[in-house]
Amino acid sequence: MRTVIALALCLTLISCENNAQDVSDLSTKKDSISYAIGLNIGDSFKQQDMDIDLDVLLGGINHALAEEEDARLLSKEQIQAVMMSFQQEMMEKQQAKQEAAGKENKEAGEKFLAENKTKEGVKVTESGLQYKIIEEGDGPIPTDKDKVTVHYTGTLLDGTKFDSSFDRGEPATFPVTGVIKGWTEALQMMPVGSKWKLWIPGELAYGPQGAGGQIGPNQTLVFEVELLSIDGQ
Repeated sequence: MRTVIALALCLTLISCENNAQDVSDLSTKKDSISYAIGLNIGDSFKQQDMDIDLDVLLGGINHALAEEEDARLLSKEQIQAVMMSFQQEMMEKQQAKQEAAGKENKEAGEKFLAENKTKEGVKVTESGLQYKIIEEGDGPIPTDKDKVTVHYTGTLLDGTKFDSSFDRGEPATFPVTGVIKGWTEALQMMPVGSKWKLWIPGELAYGPQGAGGQIGPNQTLVFEVELLSIDGQ
């Protein structure tokens, strides 16, 4: 999460001599820069669900740009206290939101996996990893000491694609133990030349933290993986 302090530094770059107005034309470089900064700040406010009074915020910027200490309604010490309190509230709010999303994703994943494991060809390991053999290779099987080269596509349960080596136009190479737990387990069962479909529970993927903006907390992930080779073999 971007800090409120970083946002405040960006905000001071905006000219606020007039109240906010509709923008329909960006005729100068300064206009484009100002508008881009404004969009970034607005998007950040929305993403963090900030409850901000825009008029008061602009008033604070005006007072800061005026460089008149007497115009300020808060001392530096008061500003620091307010910002620290606000950041704490935002952190707690974000944590609660993350936990709620994690619970929802975990329940959705468990429901899906319970149904998916009954489908033809789907196998389940002791850890809860589910997989289906699409093509069975006849090459060697990697160990936890190996580095492998694979092609893969990763999606969420709703089909949203979040990563694909095919889209990048080249396979990926990494240590067997350098990926999420579900991958590490699956790779040590796959002969080179195999193509499998994996359904990986959240606890074997990115867990309660999720990954970036695309993979939420405790989300079950789906991969199609083709094991191309083991380095050195």
